[in-house]
Amino acid sequence: MCAPGGGADPHASLPDNLKREVWEETGLTVDVGTVCLINEFHAPDRDFHQVDVYFRCEIVAGTTDANWRDTEGVVNRHRWVTRDELSGVHHKPDSLADVAWAHDGAITYDALEPLIR
Repeated sequence: MCAPGGGADPHASLPDNLKREVWEETGLTVDVGTVCLINEFHAPDRDFHQVDVYFRCEIVAGTTDANWRDTEGVVNRHRWVTRDELSGVHHKPDSLADVAWAHDGAITYDALEPLIR
């Protein structure tokens, strides 16, 4: 699962931007599949509202290993986890584990999850 970050090309689709970002930050080539999660974050005490769109992705080329480093310095660590391991790792959005291992093709909408700093 992947979500596009900043630096998006305004003339490219979300999937095209996602492919580019994943390649730039990881060196991995992915095929972008269907949307699986739309998540809203908000901070009620500030003027902040963010909508994230998550896609199912499949790695089609490249590998990450212990020597891999993000050339832009955005990602400072990475690891692959099982569903059980993810429960012990701080992550957002809260619904990520349920969506990541669901294979029913449904899109999950997670409304107004509070942003925690």
